[in-house]
Amino acid sequence: MHFNSNKTMKLRYIYTLATGLLLAATFSACQKAEVTTFDKIKIPASSPIAPGNISGFVKGTLVTGQTYTITADITIKKGDTLSAQPGATVIVKNNAQITVQGVLQLIGSKDQPISFNSDSNKPGTWGGLQCDTAQAITVKWTHIDNTGGPDASGSARGTLKVKAAIKVDIEDSWFTNGQDDLMAISNGANVTILRNTISSSGSTDGEGINLKTGVTGTVAYNVIFSQAGSGVKLETSSSKPFPQTEVNVYNNTFVAIGWRRGSAEPGRAVSVGVNAIGHIYNNIIVNCYHGIELFTDGDIPHTTYGNNLFYATVDTYADLVDPSQKINIRSNFYPAGALGTPQPTDLISKKIGDKDPLFVRTDGTVAAPNGYPNTNDYHLQTGSPAFSAGNPKYNLDMGAYTSDNKGNQH
Repeated sequence: MHFNSNKTMKLRYIYTLATGLLLAATFSACQKAEVTTFDKIKIPASSPIAPGNISGFVKGTLVTGQTYTITADITIKKGDTLSAQPGATVIVKNNAQITVQGVLQLIGSKDQPISFNSDSNKPGTWGGLQCDTAQAITVKWTHIDNTGGPDASGSARGTLKVKAAIKVDIEDSWFTNGQDDLMAISNGANVTILRNTISSSGSTDGEGINLKTGVTGTVAYNVIFSQAGSGVKLETSSSKPFPQTEVNVYNNTFVAIGWRRGSAEPGRAVSVGVNAIGHIYNNIIVNCYHGIELFTDGDIPHTTYGNNLFYATVDTYADLVDPSQKINIRSNFYPAGALGTPQPTDLISKKIGDKDPLFVRTDGTVAAPNGYPNTNDYHLQTGSPAFSAGNPKYNLDMGAYTSDNKGNQH
C-alpha cells in the first residue's frame, strides 16, 4: 500500500473538510431525520493515501481527483477508518473485496461522486463491501458497480453486507449490476437508506434491500429497477422474535421487480414476514411480479400501509422460468394467499392507462436480465395521479421524485 503521512497541508485540509461536513450534518439532523448523514458518527482526521495500487490492511483517506487500484483484498481493521473524499476513483482488479471491521466513510458530493468499479466494468467482477463486523458505515454520493464476484465456493457475494448493531447510512448513491443481495443488513443495525438508485441487480436471486433480525430505520425515496428478488424484504427471526425488525418504507419507486426467480419464488416490491413490522406508504409499484406481500408469519397486526400506487403497462406477462405460464400482474398487486388487501387510499390500475404514474421516460420494461441498462427517467410528468395522493405524514406526493424536492436527486 502506498501511504504518505508527512503531507501536513493535505492532512490539515482533510481535517477541515471532515469537521465542516460533521457540523453541516449535525445541523441537518436537527431539521429532519430524512437528511441525517453523519449523526453521532465521528469522522476522524486521517492521513491521505497516495494514488496507485493498494492491498492488504488499509486506513486513511482516498483523495479528491485521485485514482486507486485495488489489486488484492483489502481490510479496514477494527479501530481504523477508510475515508474517501468527493471525486476519488477506485478500480478493483482480481475479484478483490473490501472487508470492513472498522469504519467506512465514503463521502462524495452531487458534483463529484466517488466511484468503485471493476477494471472490466462487467457485472459480477469484484467482491463488494463485506462489512459484517464493521463499527460504522456511511456511503453518500457514491457509485458502486458490478459487484457480486464469486467467493471461494463459487457463490456470488452480496454488494454490501452488515451483521452488527451499528449505524448504516446509505444516501444518494448508485448501485448497479450486483449478483446477489444488494444490501443485506441484520442483527440490530439502524438504517438510513435514502434517495439511492439500485438497478439490474441479482443474477437469478438476490433482494435489493434485505433487512432482518432486529433492524430498524427508514427506507425512502429510492428507485429500485429490475431486481431479481424483492425490492425491500423485512424479516425478524422465527426462533428469536425480539428485537423486531421494524422499518418505514415510503416514497420509493419500484419497477420490474421479481421476475428472474419465476413462480416458485416470485419477487415482491415490498414483503413483510417472519415477525417483522413494516410501515409502507406512498410507493409507486410498476410491472412487479408481486406488489406488496404481507406474509401470514409477519407481525401484520402492527404493520400499516396505504397510499401506494400500483400500475402495469401490460395485462399479462410470461413467467421467465416457465414461459407457458402467463402472469396477470394486476391480480398480484396484493397477491392471493397473503394478508395484504387494497386500501381505500391506494391508487390501483384496473387497465392499461388507468392510474398511469406518467413517468418522464420509460421503455415499459417488465422483465429483464441482470445488467440490463436502465435508461428510464422516473420523475413524474405534470398531471401524474401520484401528486398530492400521498400520506402527508411522509409526503404529499407518491414515489421517489416529489414536488417538494426532498426526494431522489438523481
